[in-house]
This record gives sequence, structure tokens and C-alpha cells, in this order.
Amino acid sequence: MKKTVEHSLLFARVYEQVAGGDIPRESRPVFHLTPLTGWMNDPNGFSYYHGQYHLFYQYNPYDTEWDAMHWGHAVSHDLLHWTYLPAALAPDAPYDSFGCFSGSAMELPNGKQLLMYTGVRQEGGDKGYEYQTQCLAVGDGKDYTKYEKNPVLDTGDIPEGLSPYDFRDPKMWRKPEGGFRCVVGARRKDKRGVLLLFDSETGFDWKYAGILAENDGRFGLMWECPDFFPLDGKDLIFVSPQDMLPEGFEYHNGNGTVCLIGKFDGKQFIEEHNQAIDYGIDFYAPQTIQTPDGRRVMIGWMQNWDTCKTTGYEERPWIGQMSIPRELFLKNGRLYQQPIRELAQYRGRKIEYKDVLLDGKKELKGIEGRVVEMDITLRPADAGNPFRKFTMRFAQNEKYHSDLSFWPYESWLQIDRKFSGSRRAYIHQRRCLVADRQGEIHLHVVMDRFSVEVFINDGEQVMTATILTDSDARGISFETDGKVLMDITKYTLFDEE
Repeated sequence: MKKTVEHSLLFARVYEQVAGGDIPRESRPVFHLTPLTGWMNDPNGFSYYHGQYHLFYQYNPYDTEWDAMHWGHAVSHDLLHWTYLPAALAPDAPYDSFGCFSGSAMELPNGKQLLMYTGVRQEGGDKGYEYQTQCLAVGDGKDYTKYEKNPVLDTGDIPEGLSPYDFRDPKMWRKPEGGFRCVVGARRKDKRGVLLLFDSETGFDWKYAGILAENDGRFGLMWECPDFFPLDGKDLIFVSPQDMLPEGFEYHNGNGTVCLIGKFDGKQFIEEHNQAIDYGIDFYAPQTIQTPDGRRVMIGWMQNWDTCKTTGYEERPWIGQMSIPRELFLKNGRLYQQPIRELAQYRGRKIEYKDVLLDGKKELKGIEGRVVEMDITLRPADAGNPFRKFTMRFAQNEKYHSDLSFWPYESWLQIDRKFSGSRRAYIHQRRCLVADRQGEIHLHVVMDRFSVEVFINDGEQVMTATILTDSDARGISFETDGKVLMDITKYTLFDEE
């Protein structure tokens, strides 16, 4: 960790207000949260407290790279318009001097908000070990005081055979019978991930309660950022494994996301189904909440450790975005996702075309923009002769573009941003295998200046990618190999034209 500044909360709050105030609003996305200034990664403390949604995030206010992890803080009434609050945590105590890593938040019976986070301390100099422990802070929704008995879970509280250097990212919830529970990511000494359960009567005195689930070698090594929650009669585990190997098109190599669906019998989780949470390039470390009206909503870091150090990003005064919040539900034993329904309130001008015949290259009047929502349905013009390829080119001008392509014979959908402005050979493409529907597919596309999120076949799969191209590249065009009939509805969003 760089020691270029004094890591005090007051210093961070003063600095972020000055530096963040210098960043023009038009250089940010319209409705995706970015850091006030500097660097953002994992969402933290996603919660509903005192009538507002709170979202904290891993944060380095001083530079556009990972270093000196703080907790940034923002609030919203609708999960789309965000107001920045002062930084909530800084690495200013002996037990978290190397960083305040990820964690969660909940309301205490006395009305205060409790934050639980991973404090990291380094012993043995710059090349020493980073010990990870679980810590608390209590506050009123704006200002937080670290608990005087931190850390509340230290390396002696984990079972024998687990590493004290990878023990992080607590996610808390209330137990129906009373008291609190949390799940924390850890790893065995063979580097395989394991999820540990801890119980507390008050939220302050935590005790080991067992193993929720563990990696049997299928899903990478260390498991980060766990979440555990009920949904539609099942129990779900979300986790972000490191160092994954691909399994066909279901999981990609590197840092990924996994959804485990099953049942928790009170002692162990019994898996019934597994799948990727996102099939695109940029999505990691999601957290969920239950909204006051009962919906399960997820938000994730719209970036990836394998792509966040690319040439082009360093020209911005901020790095990192959160995904659009997504409503979750189960259908046919799978996880489905939809953009949060509040987005529909901010639709503007509507342009609609039905039964457009595509055979080669085509542009449609009014189909353009970078802050837009589109519903696209494709089907073969000749049911007995499916087309071979469809491509939508977007964020396009004379020099740059990104592509979304569909191959019906192979049932592949691909996102490709290699011509979006990158000067390095990092991850440009991702493919997913979609359900074979005889050449038909439905795509719900949400774009916001520097990102695209594609919800496939009513949310059965999602592909997410950030893009570098300047927001004045507004062109959208279509190209096919074979004859395609397309229905398309496009909305402007948030009065952006």
C-alpha cells in the first residue's frame, strides 16, 4: 500500500469533496453509480435504512487504481439517482491499517446502522503477511464510529486448517428466530474456498457456527464476496471465485461469479443447480437486499480484475461503475434477472419498428444514442431457412464501435468491444450459449454512456460490458448474413437525446 497520504477519515472527506467537485457530470454515466473521485470496486453494505437505499463501496479517493481501501458512500430513493455522502470508513486503526475491505450493513434494534467489514493489517514489512479480521462500526447513516473491541472475529476464531490471510467479506442478516448471522469467505491451505457461518445474539459478539458450503475444485480457488438469501422457495448462494477454469460457455476463466441454488437444512447447504450470474466481461462481487416491497434486488461491480488496468481508463478522473440494480427471481430452476422496474419511470421518447426485414447492412431512423433502452426480437424471415448471423453495432462513429452478435445455428451470443478504444490486448470478447429457439431471440438492451447490459430471453441470462468509447459516438446499425425479421422498440432515458 502506498503511504503518500495520511489515511484519516477527515482527510479523505475533505479531499473527496474537492476532487469530486472538479469532475464534470457529463463525464460520468447518467444512472450508474461511479466513485465520487478515484477508484471504486466491490459494493459494500447494500441496505435500506431510514427510508433510503444505502450503498457503500470499496474506494480509493486519491488515485484511479486500487490502494488504501476506504468505504465510499451514496444514498438513493429509487436505486437510480444517487447522492454522495462523505466517506464512511478509512484505514486509520491498527487492525485495518492495510485497508477496510468489503462487508455489509444492517439496522440494529436501537435504530443505529451496523457496518461489518474486513480489517486488514500487515505484519513483517512490505513483503509480510496481510492478516484479515472482521470488524464493526456503528453510525446514523452518515457518520460511523469503529467498535472499541475490534476485531470481533480474529484469526483464532476460524477452524484449524484455514488461512488467516484469506478470511473476508462478511454478509450479515437477521435470523427469523432472533439474533444475527453472517457468512464469511475463507480458504483452506490448498487454496480452495470455503464459506463460514457465524452467529450473534446482539450483532457484536460473534461465534463460529459451521460451514455453509465449500469449493470442491469446480469453481476456482478462493471464494470472495459471499451472499446467502432465500428466493422463491429456495436458498441461494452468490460467490465470486478467483482463478476459475472455463466450463464450456457456462463459466469463463479468471475471476467470475457463481450462483448456487438449493436448500439449507440448518446445518449445511444442499446444492441442486449452479450457473454463472453474468456471462459478459465486467461483473463481480454482487450483493443483494430485500426491498421494502419484498423484491430481491442485486447490484454488482461493473468491472473485472482481469480488465480494470486497461489503457484508456487512466485518462478518466474516476474508475469503476456499479451495474444497474436487478430484480431476481427463479424460473424453471434457474436464476433470472430483470432491470429494476423503476427504470421504466424514466423512459422518454419512444421509437418502434415492427417486422423490419434485415438482409445485409441497415440503419433505422431514430435508432441511435448512448443512454437508451431497447427491446429487440429477432426471428428468421424464412422459418425453413434460418439466418447465419445477426450483429448490432453500437457506440459507433467513423473510428470506433462495439458489437453484439447472434449465431442461431450455434446458439451463440457474443459481446465484442475490441474496436471501442482499447490500446491493449485484454479481454475484448465473451460468448454465452443461449437456449435454442429455432433462430428466435429476445434482447433487452440497457446502455448508459460507458456500458451495455444485455438481458437475454426475458432475463434467463445477462451479459455486461463496459466500453471506453467517448459518449458522442452514438451510432447504432445492423448487419445480417441471411434474412431476419426484427421488432425493435427504443426509449431514450432520463431525457438524454
